[in-house]
Amino acid sequence: MAPRPFWTGYLKLSLVTCAVSMTPATTQADRIRFHMMNRKTGHRVVVQYADATTGRPVDDDDLVKGYPRGNDRYVLLEDDELDAVALESTHTIDIERFVDADEIGWIWYDTAHYLMPDDAVGEEAFAVIREAMRHTGTVGIARLVLYRREHAVLLEPRGKGIVVWTLRYGEEVRRPGDYLPAEKSPEPAREALAQLEKVIGERIRPWSPDMVQDPVEARLQGIIDAKRRSRPKKATKPAEPAAEGHVVDIMDALRASLKSSAKGGKA
Repeated sequence: MAPRPFWTGYLKLSLVTCAVSMTPATTQADRIRFHMMNRKTGHRVVVQYADATTGRPVDDDDLVKGYPRGNDRYVLLEDDELDAVALESTHTIDIERFVDADEIGWIWYDTAHYLMPDDAVGEEAFAVIREAMRHTGTVGIARLVLYRREHAVLLEPRGKGIVVWTLRYGEEVRRPGDYLPAEKSPEPAREALAQLEKVIGERIRPWSPDMVQDPVEARLQGIIDAKRRSRPKKATKPAEPAAEGHVVDIMDALRASLKSSAKGGKA
């Protein structure tokens, strides 16, 4: 059963408008989650805000957001003040401009959502906007309020629908030059490169979602199932970390990798 859309509104391009709905492209609904418990009573515990100075509980009506301005002093902002700086319409994706699809680097992409027409009347208008972007090789840029915050979003045609990506803000992206190797880094030896290409060739497999399964989730489920049967499962001892400070010769490592692959065959 498909999940209910978490956002409904309108997609607008110039004079073309259609009703749309949006659903997050990913979910963590099936991940194992825990509650904090009182070991003595077996009851759940609750979290309550308390005044950091007096230690007294604070009622929900007395909670307000504060921006630090130094020396333990804060600028207080009410909810209506925060709402006032948001977009006037939080339910219309008005495409403001377009850029070439390959101009925006991967690092700007944040969270993906599926966008689909919300009624039969708007299907043709939705298809026109989608195919116009596809034929011109462009993606649309708009602004939208999601998760109680204004975001720049990118609209990308995908199949019969459109994927809406929230984009990271400029201050969130670190400059690669500060963290990646310098352009004048040494070139790898041809022999090492050839050996490593052989190793890669032996390990190429067709993509499958099974490649990114979470092993910790499966182990946790095993522990939970064992406790349900009143047979607690002992925690697995983690592997010993590799000794630090040992420098491995890359050619020796590559030859060992190829020799191991030759003995064991393809995985």
